[in-house]
Amino acid sequence: MKKTLLIALSLLLSNAAFSQTSDDYNYSLAVKGYSIMQMPKVLNQKKKEEFKDVVFHGGMIKFNDNQISYRLGGSYIRRDMEVVNNCLNCEQLNGKVKDFNFTIGFEKNLNFSRIQPYFGFDIGFRENKFDGTVISKKILTNGPDAALSGVVETSKTGFTAAPVIGIKIYPIRQVALFAESSIQWFYFYERQETIAQDANNTRTVNKYNKSEFLTNAISVGIQVNICRAK
Repeated sequence: MKKTLLIALSLLLSNAAFSQTSDDYNYSLAVKGYSIMQMPKVLNQKKKEEFKDVVFHGGMIKFNDNQISYRLGGSYIRRDMEVVNNCLNCEQLNGKVKDFNFTIGFEKNLNFSRIQPYFGFDIGFRENKFDGTVISKKILTNGPDAALSGVVETSKTGFTAAPVIGIKIYPIRQVALFAESSIQWFYFYERQETIAQDANNTRTVNKYNKSEFLTNAISVGIQVNICRAK
């Protein structure tokens, strides 16, 4: 019985010692290694609910103050994209998407143990651009008569707000593995420009103010604590 109590007391003391020192760092650097997320939709994209997987696309700098960390984050994604537009048998878009996102916010740890759940909130700026071609799928079914319907360029620029929940696991005091999820509200100004491949190269420009919700299902990465407080 005494041995059991001694072991339990030792575990409590070791956990307390870790709790007293795990927040003794002024700054932290975090890198997102892998994410499963939704991207802003292009034109009248169908299946917007489809999630994309991206690797090493962003990071954060955190300024720590006890259980609260103030965070500056940024991400950049550039990838090929194939999109069904309007309906499954209507049009197909092929091109490249570039997505830049900058955020500022906070996160609050719920404890100082080796496993730290946290919640937070970010606001920021996002810019999303797509350059590519639009192809009539009806034309594609005609074999040798297939032709491009035109070229398309779209851009979305605007404000973001996102609640965040996550968890950090500290294998050692200086390093943490983290996973977090968020739902981002994106309010943006959108500009759509298409140029048809007809005799007149007809140019069409549409402008909108819209919003959409984007789910970041999960982002996992690593955080390194630096500059220990004195």
